[in-house]
Order: sequence, then C-alpha cells, then structure tokens
Amino acid sequence: MGARCSLVVNGRSVRVSTGDTPLEAALAEGMIAPLQAQPGTLLAGQGAVAPSGRRPPARRARAEALRPALPGPPIPGQEAAAAQPVTVRKGHVTEIRRLSPGIVEIVATLTRRPTLEPGHQALVTFAGMQALTLSPTLRVDGAAEINEAVFHVARDPEGGPVDAIRLDQPVRLKGPVGRGQYRPGGGRLVLVAAGAGFGAIWAIARAARYVEPAREMALAVGALDALDLYMRESLDWLRRTGVARIVLCADRGRQRPPDVRSGPLTAHLPSLRATDVVHVAGDVSTVGAVQVLAASVGARCYPIVLD
Repeated sequence: MGARCSLVVNGRSVRVSTGDTPLEAALAEGMIAPLQAQPGTLLAGQGAVAPSGRRPPARRARAEALRPALPGPPIPGQEAAAAQPVTVRKGHVTEIRRLSPGIVEIVATLTRRPTLEPGHQALVTFAGMQALTLSPTLRVDGAAEINEAVFHVARDPEGGPVDAIRLDQPVRLKGPVGRGQYRPGGGRLVLVAAGAGFGAIWAIARAARYVEPAREMALAVGALDALDLYMRESLDWLRRTGVARIVLCADRGRQRPPDVRSGPLTAHLPSLRATDVVHVAGDVSTVGAVQVLAASVGARCYPIVLD
C-alpha cells in the first residue's frame, strides 16, 4: 500500500493515499455520492443520494480518474435533467417579422402546444425546405401564446432560403434536440448569445427570472454587426428584474452605439468561476470557444448550436 497523508475536505480531516484527488477522497469518505446521470457516465454528487457511512477497502493502485460527460465539477443542488420524450407538433406560419438585417422572427401556430423546455432545440421543417435545428423562444417583448412556437432565425442580408418562408406555410417540429435546456439550481448563471442564438438564451433568461429571481445572472450578447443587436427590449426587461451584468459587443459596425463594445464575444465574457453554469447559443465557432473557456476553470457548460 502506498504512503498515506492527511487531507482536509470541506473542513473535515481525512486520511487518504498520496496521489488521490480531493474528489476521490470525498467519495471515499462518503461526503458526496455518485449518481448515474446517463448511460455509461458517472457524475459525482449530483443527486440527493444518501452518502455512504463506510469507507471502501483501500486500493492497491490508483484508479483511473473520473471522466464526467460535461466539462467541470458538478454543481451542488443541481439535479441531472431527465430525458424528455420526443414529440412532433404541426402547424402553420402565422407571423413573419424582420428584427434586423440579419435576423427574422417567425411565429408558428400549432395544433397542440409544444412541450419543450427553455433552451431546448427542435428539428423544424418548413414545407418544401430542409429541416433546421432551431430553439423555440419568445418575442422580444416576452409574449407568446401557449400554442405558439417563436423562432429567431439568422438570414443572409443579401437574400437566402429563409426569405422564401411565407405566411400559412405548413411547419413541423420534432424535439427536443440537444441538452442545452435551463436547469434551476446551482451557481451563477452565465448566458452567452451570438446572433440568432439570443432566442434560446432569451427563453432561458426569462424563465430563470421567474423561477429563481434571486439567482445571480450575467449575460453577454454579440453579433457580427451592431445592427443585428435587435434585443434591446428584452435586455431592458432583464435589467428591470435585477440583472445588472449585461454586455453587448459587435465585431463591426460604423453605427455602433456607445454601450456596444468592439471585438469578438469571447473577449467580453465575465471572469468565469468553477461554480458557474454557462449556457451558450450561436454558431459552432463561438460555442466551441466558450466551451473551452468554461472547461479551463471547471465550469459547467451547456452548448446550443444553431444552423
């Protein structure tokens, strides 16, 4: 057996083998309990599982390190989200509104209300078009009927397939897709939105302000062009509900307002903490960069990649 030493975990002195991590020591002493979060993936201490009072037998060799499915340590009190059954909803396009040169708002009225959580995505098929992976949200003023699905969709300012969508066009939603949905509980909520990704983040932020009004929240929103920062009304509502940390930025734009910072979104994120819960929505490159930053400090990160 290897040498042993004393280690203090959460104010409690324990005896462990040299080379053990604090996480392994806490597991061995029953301070936190493992929970099976998804098939084949062990996330330590996530559920309300009674900790064991007995220490397992000493190991002859150090076990392979735990590999959580998501970057960073678990957040105390944050339950693993249960898998939600996939459903299909059909309807018709009832509203189309240009929010900015590069963003259009599309509203579909469905025959049955959607069952997706804020931040969930769905495969959305407008008749005659290829399916898009979109995240249902709210109008920028927060309005939405119970049987409506609202989407903020990126478009090519010079014209593209999105401009072919018409009123009364049949639409089909299949979801949920992804695991970026809002989860109550945990540490500070850090929300990052690039372009039309604000739709998913707006749904999460709005829900969090109702469900957890005291939870600390920081929001960073970016766009390639300042003209595509279409969400002023949404941000005003968040400020009125107590969200003080809101940052706007744009890569370019001669008409950039004074409160819009210059440069990429990742340059204007708040300093991340290990206890943060990060939701990031947008293009692949932005989402990937934020995931790397979150992983570097051990923060939880839930990606929402849009088409």
